[in-house]
Amino acid sequence: MRLIIGLGNPGRGHAGNRHNIGFMAVDAIVRRHSFAGWRMRGRLNAEATEATFAGEKVIALKPTTYMNESGQAVGAAQRFYKLDAEEIIVLHDELDLAPGKVRVKLDGGSAGHNGLRSVSAHIGPDYWRVRLGIGHPGEKDLVHHYVLSDFAKTDRTWLEKSLDAVAEAFPLLIEKNESSFMTRVALLTQPPRPARKKPEPEARDEPRREAPEADESDGS
Repeated sequence: MRLIIGLGNPGRGHAGNRHNIGFMAVDAIVRRHSFAGWRMRGRLNAEATEATFAGEKVIALKPTTYMNESGQAVGAAQRFYKLDAEEIIVLHDELDLAPGKVRVKLDGGSAGHNGLRSVSAHIGPDYWRVRLGIGHPGEKDLVHHYVLSDFAKTDRTWLEKSLDAVAEAFPLLIEKNESSFMTRVALLTQPPRPARKKPEPEARDEPRREAPEADESDGS
């Protein structure tokens, strides 16, 4: 069994926030792979749904607590399903990656991310993280407002492409083939190569036409 958790803040007011890209990614996975409908799981403090991949059960969760208490849902799910931390995959926003970039890593620190800090406090650091790049506003003082603001309209193209790529490549994560997952996502999100221009045919020199010589006869 694998457990995948998207991190975000509940409520319509937060639905389009950059901080909620983890929720968006899990929603994209659930839509693409025909999971069952979302339902509330009160004992887990989360919405949950499930599907089966190659005989393996996969549970998807979206915590109903706020971001800084996400670990309550993750810890409750780990205990309920009796899972090791390495069977858990957390999808979250990443300031230190350029918009649209995706990386996967096992364990590590929270890098100031309140959701990861909460999850690690409940289950330890040894879980998989899918880091979804949202870029950095440039100054530390701007981070709070930046992550709690909605994606701009100009972000939609790369955002949709990134979420679609994560959803399509997701089965590779379930197969524990994380490097292939990253390679597949990279291929799906790279800009299309410009079409090669056909070389223009070389111009051929036209044969010179000599002007006819003037008749120098005087007619006599």
